Amino acid sequence: MAAGFSHLSVNGYRRLRAVELPLRPLNVLIGANGVGKSSILDVLGLLSGSAEGVLEHCIATWGGLSSLLTADGSVEMTLAVRAAEAGADGLGYQLRLSSKGYGYSVSRERLEFCPDPDPAGAAPVTYIEAAGERIRYQHEGKLIAPSWDYKWPETALSQVPRMYPEAERFRRRLADISDVYHELDISPRAPIRMPQRLSSAQIPGTDGEDLLPCLYTIRETEPFRFKAIEDALKAAFPSFDRLELPPQSGLLTLGWRDRNFTRPIFANELSEGTLRFLWLATLLQSPGLPQVTLIDEPEVSLHPELLRLLAELMREASDRTQLVVATHSDRFVRFLKPEELIVCDLDATGGMTAQRADALDLSAWLQDYTMDELWSKGVLGGRA
Repeated sequence: MAAGFSHLSVNGYRRLRAVELPLRPLNVLIGANGVGKSSILDVLGLLSGSAEGVLEHCIATWGGLSSLLTADGSVEMTLAVRAAEAGADGLGYQLRLSSKGYGYSVSRERLEFCPDPDPAGAAPVTYIEAAGERIRYQHEGKLIAPSWDYKWPETALSQVPRMYPEAERFRRRLADISDVYHELDISPRAPIRMPQRLSSAQIPGTDGEDLLPCLYTIRETEPFRFKAIEDALKAAFPSFDRLELPPQSGLLTLGWRDRNFTRPIFANELSEGTLRFLWLATLLQSPGLPQVTLIDEPEVSLHPELLRLLAELMREASDRTQLVVATHSDRFVRFLKPEELIVCDLDATGGMTAQRADALDLSAWLQDYTMDELWSKGVLGGRA
């Protein structure tokens, strides 16, 4: 699989009072509304922003740190991730944000490699260590203070010099987490329904604004992936024949060829479910997939048969990107394997709990019931 992360730890972020979450190539969070599934996606987005150097902007966009903290008088949150590496645990990163007046401070930050299992008591290797205004980077075996103009609202990780390759590689990995793919604007004048500029697009965009140039790029550079998209559309829509992308005056239009009609069907004539499935199928075959791709409620507007195909597309894409998906659709759960599913619930304090479904003893149940039936019956939990 693409290099992603093996573990996420969250303390003090909204309902994520204390969550420890092992991560795999495909991670589908299932649970009732309001348990905190989307908060997992938001936390990963916040960590990505911290690595890009836009932490202050991200927190301001969400209304300040106080609006992100667990609603019980909490004054700080701690986020931690560990990079996944073949055969060994990778670098681990911890970030603690604390309230400071009307703003926030980065009260603790650490990037280190700690072997697991620890061979012969080997000490962890620290690459970044920060506490308040004390910032240290590893250089030639020593921890040294930055000698440049340091930006205090941002993290030490976002400002790591490129000459420190281990820390810089981790920073790029954490920064390479997608925005959340969620609601798709399908109004009459939405970008996905309009002609789009011909360009080399590597991803269809979170609102489909680059769907057509992305499809064009895939067709011209990776035709086997374009065929995979068309094959998925043929399985989803029996009368579908092919996609056409005729360029004209620097713009691309979408022609959907249906065997029942002599003329193409244009994007402004396609249904919401059809456009959404095309958008998701293109995303999952895109050449520009990031290290981690975040998708919220992929089931919106999709027929159950399309959900089966979508699960297969996600499974294939998880070889190239780590997928973290949030859903509350029992129909989607039907097409997932226990090892791909994370069941989210609320504990007695109102905080979220998260448990991988394959950690539950389901073998006897699965002889008689499908995954969605087990969820509906409450066997999996996730019904809070």
